[in-house]
Amino acid sequence: MNWFFLTVGYSGLSPKAPGTMGTLASLPLGVAILLYLGPQTLFLAALLITLIAIKSINTYEAQSGNHDDQRIVIDELIGLWFALSIAPGIGFDITTLMQWNNGIALQIIMSFIFFRIYDIKKPSIIGRIDREAKGGLGVMGDDIVAGFAAGITSAIIWQVIVKSTLIS
Repeated sequence: MNWFFLTVGYSGLSPKAPGTMGTLASLPLGVAILLYLGPQTLFLAALLITLIAIKSINTYEAQSGNHDDQRIVIDELIGLWFALSIAPGIGFDITTLMQWNNGIALQIIMSFIFFRIYDIKKPSIIGRIDREAKGGLGVMGDDIVAGFAAGITSAIIWQVIVKSTLIS
């Protein structure tokens, strides 16, 4: 088992808020992949890491008998990366990152915030997956759905509210 991988560079070992620390640790690499390689690459990287993580978590749980150890934060990386890959429904490049009128910086911030809200509050299906699914898929599943919900929420808010306000 690769503890460095499961704890996202040992960020999950933080004594306070390991989930938030794991999400914060995942943000710079996710944004770099998003900006330099595009949202499709980030999405596919998240899918690949999901498959590896499910197997690694299953191995860890079989050895330790501990389901959903709070130190395992690879699920936060996956959720955030899915949110980041879904939210920007716009074209951008690295030179326009901080131009608020293109929306990417705001969508990155909103994706992070909404992902943490959905991951902590666990509304609807997210909570059901968290309570009922077992093994690596159970650990990863709620964060995957929270990431999709966060990305969609961020995109809707940008497209419907913020962008229409800026254009008007």
